[in-house]
Amino acid sequence: MTLMKNKVILGLSGGVDSTAAALLLKEKGYKVTGLYFDIFGSQTNSDEGRKRAETAAQELGIDFIYKDVSCEFEDIVIKNFCSEYMAGRTPNPCIVCNPAIKFKTLTEAADERDAYYIATGHYADTYYESGRWYVRRAYNIKKDQSYMLYRLDQNIISRLILPLNDVEEKEHVRQLARSRSLNNSEAKDSQEICFISEEDNYKDFLKRKGFKTPKGKFTDRYGNMLGEHQGILNYTIGQRKGLGIALGKPAFVTSIDSENNNIILGNNEDLFKNEIISDHNIIVNEDFLSSDDVTAKIRYAAMPARAHLKRLTDGKIKTIFEEPQRAATPGQSIVFYKGDLVIGGGFITKA
Repeated sequence: MTLMKNKVILGLSGGVDSTAAALLLKEKGYKVTGLYFDIFGSQTNSDEGRKRAETAAQELGIDFIYKDVSCEFEDIVIKNFCSEYMAGRTPNPCIVCNPAIKFKTLTEAADERDAYYIATGHYADTYYESGRWYVRRAYNIKKDQSYMLYRLDQNIISRLILPLNDVEEKEHVRQLARSRSLNNSEAKDSQEICFISEEDNYKDFLKRKGFKTPKGKFTDRYGNMLGEHQGILNYTIGQRKGLGIALGKPAFVTSIDSENNNIILGNNEDLFKNEIISDHNIIVNEDFLSSDDVTAKIRYAAMPARAHLKRLTDGKIKTIFEEPQRAATPGQSIVFYKGDLVIGGGFITKA
């Protein structure tokens, strides 16, 4: 099978970012096909998203294909999302979805249509060096989404085009859409969790799925009982508001003991940690573990901070930061960088 390097399959949600990415690719001479991922299946809100994406494809004059990935999404992303919260961890569903569903589906669709390239509207870049492809941070650091892409493999990165990397500001994307009279030029940015509406929240979502956790104890770090919590799924590390307890001073969730169903409270200083343990790690090259110029970030919105990495005997990685990091949260990802290049990452298990 010969794949055509003038053909690209692009993830098209109908939002302004993916639409602008399609437009930029088309203007560079690529034959673009927009692929809409339906994560809802028969649910009514899937029709609205599909119509928005189809309209964008029609306005752009590109081919459009539809993929129902709702079953895979439920089995892989939703189940993980629910089980992580039930275990007292805070998941990031995009990081699970990207390699297992979104980019896997794009690559399969590209193979079916003899297209060499795949593309999305992510703000990031790719880079080739010494026989290996890397995800690289976006030109606009404030919009950078490389953190979300750290689990992509070589097969995906080598075929990936990210047209929005060079865009300096989000407003420039909207201006581009306006200049072509596209209907979605003023569309809102994507919501934080794509399967939970703006009017909803993760707690209600979990309850509708039948998940609930029993009440338990608020304790201090010494095990002294401070009060009663409403179930561990209602809390996350660093949380201060909505605790439902008055201690006469600011109190923060500093850790969650799911085994004993306890929420440990402390002060703000207790949230700062120098050492973080991560599991299920992906490392581009083990030599990077001994590098002195590695940085790491513990959440999407954080800036990378200087750190040293150490492989433990059980395969996990200990990240030792030069400066303490606030509210490292089990279930979230820690992502490693060398300069602007993503060199790996894993899921935080302990801080």
